[in-house]
Amino acid sequence: MEIRSTTDKDLDVFVDTLYAAFGHFPETPVDGGGLWWSALETDRCLLALMSDGRPVGTAATHSFELTLPGEILVPAPGVTAVGVLPSHRRQGVLSAMMRHQLAELRAEGEFLSVLLASEASIYGRFGYGPATYTQRLTVQRHRGALAVPRARRAAGPDSGSVEVLRRAECGEILEEVYDRYRRAQPGALSRPHRWWALRAGQPPISPAPRYIAVHRDADGAPDGYASYSLESGTLTVDEIITSDDGVFTALARFVLGHDLVDKVAFRHVPPQHPLRWQLADFRAGEVSDDMDWLWVRLLDVPRALTARGWFADGEIVLDVEDPFLGEHGRYLLTVRDGKAQCVATDREPDLSLDVCDLGSVYLGGTAPSTLVRAGHVRAHHLDAATLADTLFRTDRSPHCLHWF
Repeated sequence: MEIRSTTDKDLDVFVDTLYAAFGHFPETPVDGGGLWWSALETDRCLLALMSDGRPVGTAATHSFELTLPGEILVPAPGVTAVGVLPSHRRQGVLSAMMRHQLAELRAEGEFLSVLLASEASIYGRFGYGPATYTQRLTVQRHRGALAVPRARRAAGPDSGSVEVLRRAECGEILEEVYDRYRRAQPGALSRPHRWWALRAGQPPISPAPRYIAVHRDADGAPDGYASYSLESGTLTVDEIITSDDGVFTALARFVLGHDLVDKVAFRHVPPQHPLRWQLADFRAGEVSDDMDWLWVRLLDVPRALTARGWFADGEIVLDVEDPFLGEHGRYLLTVRDGKAQCVATDREPDLSLDVCDLGSVYLGGTAPSTLVRAGHVRAHHLDAATLADTLFRTDRSPHCLHWF
């Protein structure tokens, strides 16, 4: 079997093979673009070919930036379009492609990669761990009044305004507001300009009809938006994008006050988001679709650990196994004043863990003690889990909205 990078001439073959792997047919092109695969970078796509040249598998990566704790931006290849024809599954094709892809990423100098898992049971064996989570929050409109807590009353009313636009009228605003948001939000991915230009993605990137509630500050500058649609009495919010809690509240109040609506469904809300606590009736918010979202894979443990920001001083010894790549390392992580050093060591470990579990705790969205209690991570003394929780905690929970 041969695994090779594609060229522009291979795009049709790549797309046809990928769709056949999932039992679907490619979409028919429409005016205004919107084909999700149009954002693929052909030089970052892989084809698995049998000896007779028949394509049997695909994999690709997008060029993204990931925001780490401490508002640090790093390159993050986003693995996507992974598929193997049903006739060639369980024959090592997927493992060969993933191993080839990881080797290429390392050769390019990458120290981590990310993906969204179509099935949660697949990617752990390749070293990926779930690192951010999301949920759907549905509110019955007649119970959707927001309380005004004492602290919010003291801060005064929102001094901004909300304007309703159609998606086609505000593309530049969406791109600008999202870019500001993702730079401050741990776990967020960039949305490259070409995605917006090609309309390649889910709403509000895609051409699907949407209304956009744009929030403007007191000076008229846009500082947040909500993308939404209304059908059969349900107003569905694709996303609310802002870095300001007060602006989020103003946009939530706007959609919860929409006429001719039975319920409002917020598709992507981070766990522990304050919106539920702002409802006058706490039980009015029904949580569903609580699931993993962004998975993280570390390719160079010392570089990855020294890249992110830290919020507590201390040191810990991590014994890390990477079964898929057949590697093992023991590292002393020392944190002082928000920065880390990470070096190989022979000291006795505080924690022993798989690289996929290190990926899960890397952004601060999964507590190491949770994985200790689950039996994934071994703590070598009573204080090890507490020490790890203290070190890996972040000032803000990671969250990713971008689909790819």
